[in-house]
Amino acid sequence: MASSNSDTKKKRPWKKPREEKGPLEGDLDSVTSLTSRDEKTKDVSILDIIEIDGSILEGGGQILRNAMALSCLLHKPIHVTKIRAGRSKPGLRPQHLTGIRLISEVCQGTLTGDIPGSTDITFVPGTITSGYYTADTQTAGSICLLIQAVLPCVMFAKDQKMKINLRGGTNADMAPPIDYMIKVFKPMAERAGVKFDCSVIRRGFYPKGGGEVILTPVITGVVSSFEFMNKGDIVDVEIESYTAGVIPIRVSHQMASAAQNLLQKHINRVPIKFNTIRLSEQQAFGNG
Repeated sequence: MASSNSDTKKKRPWKKPREEKGPLEGDLDSVTSLTSRDEKTKDVSILDIIEIDGSILEGGGQILRNAMALSCLLHKPIHVTKIRAGRSKPGLRPQHLTGIRLISEVCQGTLTGDIPGSTDITFVPGTITSGYYTADTQTAGSICLLIQAVLPCVMFAKDQKMKINLRGGTNADMAPPIDYMIKVFKPMAERAGVKFDCSVIRRGFYPKGGGEVILTPVITGVVSSFEFMNKGDIVDVEIESYTAGVIPIRVSHQMASAAQNLLQKHINRVPIKFNTIRLSEQQAFGNG
């Protein structure tokens, strides 16, 4: 939910990020440049900024990702407060920092408050610019959530020369796996004219991450509506189970067999098959 700052009883003064919360290791430039960025932000009238309460509903990272993407597309500056207030560790984590910084870079925007643990950011979008971008969570932070955040923005770049190298976790907890993005989300998005290629260079698992995916959008500048009223019938089910590193292949068989047994209780008239895959060191980083 968003409302204009003019609805509040008192104008909110500009604030610099809290000093006690330091930058990501090796990323001091993000803090030393805040002063100059604050000067740029002052050019925007405080009445133009849309105030967004990040604690709405589940109070997680989704409202932040959506707000940043919509701000970029609609050219509306935003001020997001109470970021991830509903989580056990509120504020920005490496995954969220990577996502919002990527959006800011893609649209040549001005972002303040982007430091670890921050619960308050201000974003002034610029022009969506094509190019080659890299975003690395340096953790097992979900690559799929990075795609979810930046994909709406890059679909409206000026030309086709757009490619994004994403690094982090391809298969992580509390987020869709990269297989879902490719095999479920991608075909559905194409119905709306959202087309992209998603190449998995290497899988990455918790806690080290190390996965790498290349996102190449097919830029059309047009998104259309579509109807999806009939879910159809399930004709078959295929289960894929991966293991990598020191995790033995029998774990793949155990996971796939358990999933097969569970599904057969609900769709017992549909053929269900599973495929167990042992990933090499070139195909995956770490154990998973």
